[in-house]
Amino acid sequence: MLEQFSIDVDQGLSSEQKYLPSKYFYDKVGDALFVKIMALPEYYLTRAEMDIFEQQTLSMLNAWALDKHQHFELIELGAGDGSKTKKLLSALQRKHYKFDYLPIDISANALDQLEASLARELPDIKVHKQQGDYFKILASLKSSHHPKVVLFLGSSIGNMSDEEANGFLIQLGKTLNPQDKLLLGADLIKPESLVLPAYNDSQGVTRDFNLNLLARINRELGGDFDLNQFKHDPSYTQQEGIAKSYLTSLADQRITVKHTGKQYWFKAGEKIYTEISRKYSDEIIQNIIEGSGFQMIDKLTDQNNLFADYIFNKR
Repeated sequence: MLEQFSIDVDQGLSSEQKYLPSKYFYDKVGDALFVKIMALPEYYLTRAEMDIFEQQTLSMLNAWALDKHQHFELIELGAGDGSKTKKLLSALQRKHYKFDYLPIDISANALDQLEASLARELPDIKVHKQQGDYFKILASLKSSHHPKVVLFLGSSIGNMSDEEANGFLIQLGKTLNPQDKLLLGADLIKPESLVLPAYNDSQGVTRDFNLNLLARINRELGGDFDLNQFKHDPSYTQQEGIAKSYLTSLADQRITVKHTGKQYWFKAGEKIYTEISRKYSDEIIQNIIEGSGFQMIDKLTDQNNLFADYIFNKR
């Protein structure tokens, strides 16, 4: 893991347009900061999707058309703290469905915390946590004869370009069997006045989350980034429909990363590209599922039409 982190950092900081992969946001510090982000007043995404899970779990179950007497696997990609999923798990339990819950996450810390909270809140749920690469784990589960419902919530798909998202969904489709289901959370295109504050909150938590990526390089790879010499720098336009996060150098400076054995030069105003957050329409969703074998069967939105959970059937 450390070696790959080093390779990815070197590749990103050596590029003409410097970048750092967003997956490295999520260490123990980053996990805790993201939990704070989800509770911020400006961060509408979690509340909007939570509204769907609080009000429309029965609609989800109806769309999935699951046989109550047939055991199925509920698989969540990037489970995080599971706050929304717990609403669904409770509904499944009340309706006496037979299922196992398989949260998959790259973060062992997030999985351990989720397992502990479920043991307290929903002790009868069978939890089989899975740490690692989504597709490797899903491939190992494909031979199971149980139907599968895959959750990919929080508009996590939006952290990919449309081309990457299409490739991801094609690969995901290959790991599933016909009639398996996918629930895909997607943030909808909306004005800058709503979107931009979600990535530039008044308390500075998103700033700290972004800067923690540099702090992680310092901690784990022996970097000497001065966090005071970089600023959190998000952007968004409704026309493009993509929120972007950057870290902008405030001075001409040289950074050393011991683990890569290299130095990296920054000019004042030079940006490190750290994350995108794509916003969606039905048309964009149809484009990114092309060739994946998924067919849309339903779309659930929150009361304010800010967010959608799209439900697909694997053909």
